[in-house]
Amino acid sequence: MKNLEELFEHQLKDLYSAENQLIEALPKMVKASHDSKLKKAFEDHLEETKTHKQRVEEICKELSIKPTGEKCKAMEGLIKEAQSMIDEKSDPEVKDAGLIAEAQRVEHYEISGYGTAVRFAKELGHDSIAKKLQKTLDEEYNADQKLDDLAERRLNKKAKA
Repeated sequence: MKNLEELFEHQLKDLYSAENQLIEALPKMVKASHDSKLKKAFEDHLEETKTHKQRVEEICKELSIKPTGEKCKAMEGLIKEAQSMIDEKSDPEVKDAGLIAEAQRVEHYEISGYGTAVRFAKELGHDSIAKKLQKTLDEEYNADQKLDDLAERRLNKKAKA
């Protein structure tokens, strides 16, 4: 990579790969969760993730970038960690608390990635793209907050019992 534009392109491809991997992983988290509100949160985030993928595709099209060709190794690792929790033999309440922890790790990675992409887009003068990326970033923060609320108000207490 020779300049910020190429680094930005790399970041977009990485985010695209991350979203694709997450689209495959979230149904497994839905199935593994026991709490109905947690299942719903994962189902809602799956639909949101599909929108995030489409948004990255639109941005790439606007920039004449092919979004494929990168494999987000960080997301791959985070999903492996989540799969370990899914496979864990534990009480349902403990598993749900663990699934939230794994999902929040994913959210924090996405928040970092989209935050970086927003900054790069602004630096490069891609203001409309920065706004689209900011919308996704805001949605990632919101998803993380929903998981936080579920953990603090409900599931961690159940797991503690």
